[in-house]
Amino acid sequence: MGARARSAAIALVAILSAAGVASAELVILTNQGATPGVRELAAAFSRASGHRLTVLQETGAALERLIKSGPADLITSNPEPIADLVKQGKVVAGTVTPFVLADLGVSVRAGAPKPDISTVEAYKAALLAAKSIGYSYGCSGTHAADGIAQLGLTEQLKAKTVRTGNGPVTDYLAKGDFELGIQQTNIMVGVPGTDYVGPVPGFLNKPCPSSVALLAVSKEPEAARSMIKFMVSPEAAPLLRKTHVEPVSP
Repeated sequence: MGARARSAAIALVAILSAAGVASAELVILTNQGATPGVRELAAAFSRASGHRLTVLQETGAALERLIKSGPADLITSNPEPIADLVKQGKVVAGTVTPFVLADLGVSVRAGAPKPDISTVEAYKAALLAAKSIGYSYGCSGTHAADGIAQLGLTEQLKAKTVRTGNGPVTDYLAKGDFELGIQQTNIMVGVPGTDYVGPVPGFLNKPCPSSVALLAVSKEPEAARSMIKFMVSPEAAPLLRKTHVEPVSP
């Protein structure tokens, strides 16, 4: 076990001992942008605590069923959806905890020339030069579109812009649906069929936040609360950074 893993294990033992938590099975429902980091943290939490954790990335009706009826204990999402769930009584008030920020990045299809995006002006030129551009309707897509609007390019790029549906932007990019893709760096780096170029530069790179919260249907609220504590602990920070996101301190 490496130094980071030992540190995380020690922290978890302290958290679990203080809570008096016995072995449990936890289900974490995650949003796409938080999934890599949550999987990393879940694996560390499971190794150190003996709990069994399942991380599910669901959408639509399947997600709604799990939120309403379970089995599910924790949920991660952007702040607005979490706030709505609190209002609906599906998330326990007072447990909502911001834990991660994910910056925007740019990728191209594998083997394609990588454009210069090192400055705002270079990024603007790359967008204008690209034959086609793709980004999602989620948080990263909203921020990408906002950045394009700040550059005054919305109308100029409209005809060659593709808005993607479910799944990572890189899935569409790898198939050749467009030439340049924009999404959160943590779900772009290392995807087969694509090459990561770099972060969106300067003030245009507005990160996407994710929070974690306890679901009202949880059968293991004590263990779930311990997981929340671990997710914002100092020991969790390097594990999150491995997945190209920035941890949020409580």
